[in-house]
Amino acid sequence: MIGLSMTAYSGKDLSGLEGWVQRVRQLGFDFVEILSEWPHYLTRNNYRLFAEVLDGWSMKRTVHAPFSDLNIGSFNDRIRKASLEIIRESIELAAEIDALSVTIHPGHCSPVSVRNRRKYLEIHRESLRKIAEWGLEYGVRIGVENMPRFVILDAQTCERLWEILGDVEIGVTFDVGHLNTTTGNFERFIELFGDRIVHVHLHDNRGERDEHLALGDGTVPWARVLPKLPKVTWALEVNDLESARRSFEFLKSLH
Repeated sequence: MIGLSMTAYSGKDLSGLEGWVQRVRQLGFDFVEILSEWPHYLTRNNYRLFAEVLDGWSMKRTVHAPFSDLNIGSFNDRIRKASLEIIRESIELAAEIDALSVTIHPGHCSPVSVRNRRKYLEIHRESLRKIAEWGLEYGVRIGVENMPRFVILDAQTCERLWEILGDVEIGVTFDVGHLNTTTGNFERFIELFGDRIVHVHLHDNRGERDEHLALGDGTVPWARVLPKLPKVTWALEVNDLESARRSFEFLKSLH
């Protein structure tokens, strides 16, 4: 099942959502990934709109929880608790609209976490345990996403993501483009996480930064990677509908 993320939606509000979803459907996608980020957060005020529009075009949906300004690994209790409450609401609303999965970001580093790595890992895992429990409570699969090369971001390699998750029973969202900016060791990631991978993000880059290019426009070795990806939901995370169209055609050419 192949879907398209709202990274390709350029509207500053949701007035153009239905027309956009219509075009996504006409391109042949099976679902939309609701990117709950400014300026179109998934909220209690608009979740029914998302559901009605997507149902009207027979589109399934996944959710990407908010991540900007959040940090589930924060040493500041108020920031961490606020971050967790926002993620909990996202999971609850995802359940309300029958989303197939929710992707979350891990916590990120700060000066204090760098100096107190053991405590940071403890805080991080406790947050993830709560999120895993909410996934079970609401019946929604949760995937913790690997991060791209960027100075404060954590979980940039499969080994580090594995260390952060520890014994927490939670799924993984495998972002192929992100890994291309770090180790590029796609086979190792798939081997290590196996059935824990509940969702996949597809986009391309030139290996240096997180560009979200159309598939084939960067250096990801797609012919090698695609056959090894698990048969879960795959969401294209590109910047516009033309990139989505070209990426979809690219995928079909390799299958």
